[in-house]
Amino acid sequence: MTAALDIRGVRKTIGQVSILQDIDITLEKGEFLVLVGPSGSGKSTLLSCIAGLADVSGGQILIGGRDMTYVKPADRDIAVVFQSYALFPTMTVAENITFGMRVRKVSEAERQAHLARVAAQLKIDHLLDRKPGQLSGGQRQRVAMARALVRDPELFLFDEPLSNLDAKLRVSMRSEIKRLHQALNASIVYVTHDQIEAMTLATRIAVLRDGRIQQIGTPADVYDRPANLFVADFMGSPPMNLIPARATAGEGASRSRSAPTARRCSTRRRRRRSPAPPIGPSCSASAPRRSRWPNLTTIRGRSPRSPSISSSRPARTSMPWRRLPVPTSWPASRRAPRSPPAAPRGSPSTSPVPAISIPRPKPASERTTARPGGRDAP
Repeated sequence: MTAALDIRGVRKTIGQVSILQDIDITLEKGEFLVLVGPSGSGKSTLLSCIAGLADVSGGQILIGGRDMTYVKPADRDIAVVFQSYALFPTMTVAENITFGMRVRKVSEAERQAHLARVAAQLKIDHLLDRKPGQLSGGQRQRVAMARALVRDPELFLFDEPLSNLDAKLRVSMRSEIKRLHQALNASIVYVTHDQIEAMTLATRIAVLRDGRIQQIGTPADVYDRPANLFVADFMGSPPMNLIPARATAGEGASRSRSAPTARRCSTRRRRRRSPAPPIGPSCSASAPRRSRWPNLTTIRGRSPRSPSISSSRPARTSMPWRRLPVPTSWPASRRAPRSPPAAPRGSPSTSPVPAISIPRPKPASERTTARPGGRDAP
């Protein structure tokens, strides 16, 4: 069967800098290939060479069994989903999706049929009359994917399509891309720097570094059997633990070598439990009970008898919340002023107290009531 994509010894050089070096990749029909690597590894440049947006310095690129090395991008039978969506802001969603078919002079009835099919697949039927400025980031990404799916090409190219989305939306769009790949059985080349996306979406992973392919294989092979230390350290979250070691010949050993070793260990540590105290007559009842709170002076690395601590200041107790009494040896300037003692009850006061005259109330026979007219009633 003819491969969907066949890259043979592709090289890319800009001046004296070598960007891609001897790239060999074969993608069968229906596969999902993910190009993953750190920034500057050449994965986006390789995708541009496949799309025809960048010229190659050497090698061949075959799409569907035909040599497309020097063919224009419009004639390569590919569809590209860019990182920045690349939507026309003055067109509606429907016009953006069908723009490519309108340029190729496809009939109106066929355009509407493809539009209805793709909009139903991506669940954007209610967005066809809106402009890109009225859509969210996830909706714009769906429109960009619909514009690629409406063509039914030989090869789909995704250039980090989820990097502009938030974490929650990225997870949902990742599931949507995986569902579309399984439903359409499409051949996809996907570029990302996220190892989780690569392990989740890919049927095969190509790990790049400095323009060279380090390893190509299934996600399980790349994760469990890395080809070198770079792949072992780069792939996986958390990364593999790298321990430098030297193997020497001993009893029963026939060879000796020196190389760093790698081992993928679990980050979960088992808690060590202290042995339970003995129960029975051998346990002394008079043994002092250990406090739950350690002594603060022990934690700080100083003992209560250390010369750096004043002998007049009492040592801290084992409980950090207990308030200590104020020492009496502090200078008088730091003490709170004390009020003079109160005189005992019944003793004569030393300071003169002014006499206060309290008027006595009148008897009931002498009281008068004021009337509204101003006269007093008896």
